[in-house]
Amino acid sequence: MPIATVNPANGETLKTYEPMGEEELERRLQLAEATFRTYRTTPFAERARLLNRAADLLDEDAQEIARVMTTEMGKPIKQARAEAAKCAKAMRWYAGHAEALLADEEPAESDVRDSGASHVRVRYRPLGPVLAVMPWNFPLWQVVRFAAPALMAGNVGLLKHASNVPQTALYLEDLFHRAGFPEGCFQTLLIGSAAVDDVLRDERVKAATLTGSEPAGRAVASTAGEMIKKTVLELGGSDPYVVMPSADLDRAAEIAVTARTQNTGQSCIAAKRFIVHSDVYDAFAEKFVAGMRALRVGDPLDEDTDVGPLASEQGRADLEELVDDARRAGAEVLCGGERPDGPGWFYPPTVLAGITREMRIHREEAFGPVATLYRAGDLDEAVLIANDSLFGLSSNVWTREPGEVDRFARDLEAGSVFVNGMTASHPAFPFGGVKRSGYGRELSGHGIREFCNITTVWQGV
Repeated sequence: MPIATVNPANGETLKTYEPMGEEELERRLQLAEATFRTYRTTPFAERARLLNRAADLLDEDAQEIARVMTTEMGKPIKQARAEAAKCAKAMRWYAGHAEALLADEEPAESDVRDSGASHVRVRYRPLGPVLAVMPWNFPLWQVVRFAAPALMAGNVGLLKHASNVPQTALYLEDLFHRAGFPEGCFQTLLIGSAAVDDVLRDERVKAATLTGSEPAGRAVASTAGEMIKKTVLELGGSDPYVVMPSADLDRAAEIAVTARTQNTGQSCIAAKRFIVHSDVYDAFAEKFVAGMRALRVGDPLDEDTDVGPLASEQGRADLEELVDDARRAGAEVLCGGERPDGPGWFYPPTVLAGITREMRIHREEAFGPVATLYRAGDLDEAVLIANDSLFGLSSNVWTREPGEVDRFARDLEAGSVFVNGMTASHPAFPFGGVKRSGYGRELSGHGIREFCNITTVWQGV
């Protein structure tokens, strides 16, 4: 795949880049290893100062980098600005909390005595250079939510970004450089996917994190397993959005539209399967379809645009195949479902009903503004449908019944359960999934500790 910026709104290639050669890649790996030896002992206060400076610079650059993201992958410009602001917020959160999150832990005195020690403490030490293989859909946020905790923990980062967002990838390296981080703390590797395996096998690279497709996750996990290296994987999602009779239907339907079409529906944590109790199914479906129809599809640089183009021509083709397969198998198209004429890789907000287990869209992730509607007779059936998926990233539940909240929180197979609200990530809360949505956690204290050597320090009497 070429490393290039191709505007998805019109298909125009704007910039191309030559992949790094072996000599340059080797230079950067050497630099990462050398920088880690000294950066690992940098005081938390200095790391925090640098990260806060990066946040300030990002705030200053917000309009410029938002336009770059929109041009590279089609994100509506107002959502791009919000992404930049979220990244600055996460940087400041980790700058303010990392030292406490990684403070030495003291075991219970009784356990210390029982072990025959005079003193025991648990320390969190950085691992070294960490390879981050990142996707295009949130080209700034996906990287920052790795980089901020990794840098605050004393690690250094090597970024292999998606090949269609090279300008964003290069901006990130430049951002940390301008903030004053030592050279080699964060480097962008302009390489193709085929080169990832060799980088991960290099002994100087100590761990890897990947956000992306299930096949990409399998490839990285396989190599990392062979090399005995730690990995964190955040893969696909087909999140359920359950609506029960006690829900505020107006609010549930309004949020459902945003939950499905944020980032033009190209989000792993977007709600995709809408499971509605029979008692309120018709009323919800009417409100939801009306909301989807009302969305404005168009130029992502236009402030009034709600839904931009898909990020790639192949991505639109894949989405069309899922819709067409469902239609042939008997699904009812309540709105959308037809590719518009004209340039760019646009696809309309679409709602499908009458979904069966034989349809591909029931089993596969629909990465675009296409929603599927399911009817559930009771709570048990809603849980059954929600869990009938190979994925388990997040979930959404709308109910005012405390007993139902407890049941869904207990039984839904997902890394998160959001009640009466839309799934979103926040630096203070752990983020990740189960089943084929991956393993490990990002964000919060759990995320910063993923790439630490958790060390027991035992001292005898």
